[in-house]
Amino acid sequence: MHEQQHQQIPRLWPFKNVFYGWAIVGTSVVVTFAQVPMYGPVLSVFVTPIEQELGWARWETAMAFTIGSLGGSIGSALVGNLLDRYGARAAVVVSGMLVTGALLGLAAMQEVWQFWGLFGLGRTAALAGVNLGVTVAIGNWFIRKRGRALSFMTVGLRAGQAFVPLIIATPLILAYSWRHAYLALAVMAFVFVALPGWMFIRRRPEDFGLRPDGAQPDEVAARSTDAPGSDPDGEVSFTLAEAKRTPAFWLLTFATMTVIFAQTSVNVHAVPSVEDRGVSQAFSGAFVFIIMGTAALSAYVWGALMDRFHVRWATIAATVFSAVAMIVLLFADDILTATVFGVLFGLGTGAWTISQILLFANYFGRRHLGAIRGLSQLLAAPLSSFGAVLAGLIHDLTDSYTLAFLIFFGALVTVVVALLLAKPPRKPTGPPPS
Repeated sequence: MHEQQHQQIPRLWPFKNVFYGWAIVGTSVVVTFAQVPMYGPVLSVFVTPIEQELGWARWETAMAFTIGSLGGSIGSALVGNLLDRYGARAAVVVSGMLVTGALLGLAAMQEVWQFWGLFGLGRTAALAGVNLGVTVAIGNWFIRKRGRALSFMTVGLRAGQAFVPLIIATPLILAYSWRHAYLALAVMAFVFVALPGWMFIRRRPEDFGLRPDGAQPDEVAARSTDAPGSDPDGEVSFTLAEAKRTPAFWLLTFATMTVIFAQTSVNVHAVPSVEDRGVSQAFSGAFVFIIMGTAALSAYVWGALMDRFHVRWATIAATVFSAVAMIVLLFADDILTATVFGVLFGLGTGAWTISQILLFANYFGRRHLGAIRGLSQLLAAPLSSFGAVLAGLIHDLTDSYTLAFLIFFGALVTVVVALLLAKPPRKPTGPPPS
């Protein structure tokens, strides 16, 4: 009956008796792993070799990251409504092709404006197409198990950031050149982003006659509620207009943009920071692996905690880990101290990768998640995108990252305060204000 009324499960999915939401999760692991060349940890191992060959300043390298971050925020606002209406499949496939093309261009670039344009395009596609797409898809396919489902995606993303510098980028840079490394990453992006996205990403379980989490009809009935705006699974969803009228939306937007301001900047500059202090460039791949390996290994634990306890409290704990890591990084002039920083920062990073999605999904529901997160990312763009360039400018002017890392520490303290104030909203019951 369902096959006549609904779409069929893709034939290439071999586990017909397993809830198809796990195919969405599995695909998200693969595609987020392969999009990581557009993220700070992978870019960080290219900073020094590109600087040595082309003579660019740190702020010039960081500007490409900032352009991509701004583009990703603007693109997310434009794509969010489309994801809610049509699903993430086309967004992931097109973005995978754009990332592939950008990486091919990076392998041949000669001028800094080419770097800004190509890396900016690739990062825009990764953030607004791949990352937002798969997170909205998972948010649609899961409710009760959303934290754990997102944790697997986080494992993919952070494992990519851990392993790609260690086993692909750094070895190829040392053995051949950074240009060869970008060529290899282009092949990876096409094979493991565009193709799996086309084969397996789908919009919502209702399109297949299914319910979120693979729930059975009696479970759906038990969870249903008469609360305004609730769906048959008992989750209350806010429209974008309703979400904007809550203090929680603005506090969560401030918290996420401030964390991104600090976190992504450190992702770009942590490696050159410890190299400046005398740690060998050969350690760079292992250093990134420690940070992102910790993030990946801790992700499932964070996800399970966020399913069991309110996401806000776990996120506050993660922010404290990140803040303490900033102080440790100020003294990271040997491998041991750098490793301690990597573990602390990795714990915070692993949790926040889930939190920045789960906070909005759990506070405002799944029906308009793409539009709500898209607007939040657009509003966050000016501050969150500027951190990497700010750190680069501070380094170029003072020959040190000390002031930058102290600024990031202070920013993370304000995030803790915002999260403490961000109480979950209640669905409005009356007519909207005129």
